[in-house]
Amino acid sequence: MGGPSFTARVVWALARRSIRGSLRRPQFLAPLVIFPSMFLAVNVGGLTRTTSLPGFPAVDGFLDFQLAAAITQSLLIGGVATGIATALEIEGGFFDRLVASPIPRTALVLGRLIATAVTSAGQITYFLIIGLIFGASVKGGIAGVAVVYLIGIIAGVGFGAIGQAIALRAKSASTVQGIFPLVLVVLFASSAFFPRELLSSPVDVVAKYNPLSYISDGMRNPIIDGVGSTSVLEGVASALLVVAAAGGVAVLALRGRLRDA
Repeated sequence: MGGPSFTARVVWALARRSIRGSLRRPQFLAPLVIFPSMFLAVNVGGLTRTTSLPGFPAVDGFLDFQLAAAITQSLLIGGVATGIATALEIEGGFFDRLVASPIPRTALVLGRLIATAVTSAGQITYFLIIGLIFGASVKGGIAGVAVVYLIGIIAGVGFGAIGQAIALRAKSASTVQGIFPLVLVVLFASSAFFPRELLSSPVDVVAKYNPLSYISDGMRNPIIDGVGSTSVLEGVASALLVVAAAGGVAVLALRGRLRDA
């Protein structure tokens, strides 16, 4: 079914279609930024004094600390949106038409994930701009911004792969949408919104093993401190781990879907 160049063209064609489809449906893109923006505004407006608590990292403002949390939350919602879009293609029959066409099967997963990476970059850009407008700063400078994009895009692809895997197994957009509350629970059981050292038991134990803690901390450190931190390496490693695990599950779910087709 063609060589690597053919596969790359198919993947890019499917990615472009996914991106255009998202742009034509603002109702899919709006929740990615509206809900995290509202949560960011409420947290910054009501919890600003928490920066004076003993053990809280030195920051110029609570907004600086919360930016990484807002980005992580947005990327997680983006993963749910990726799953919903995949499920809608299955429900509408487009997925089955792709399966019947002579294209590499892995392109069915990779195309959507490339589109997710592009969307993730847009989400990160939005929150960095919002942060800078309202007085936040990135201590790590240009290198720090690059690290935020690196970790965020990798994590966004991983979350998208999780959404795809669920969609391929559930085959229903409503079922994928139903995981949204679970996504929030997993996020709140991390150090995304509050320093791990100040969390109470048992949340602090869960946060220690929650990859979202390391992903959010990896993006936060370049903002509040700099890029020379083990948190950055841990963030990259955790994001790559999510991609590897979720990508493998998505491929297995695709194979299962193809057997059932």
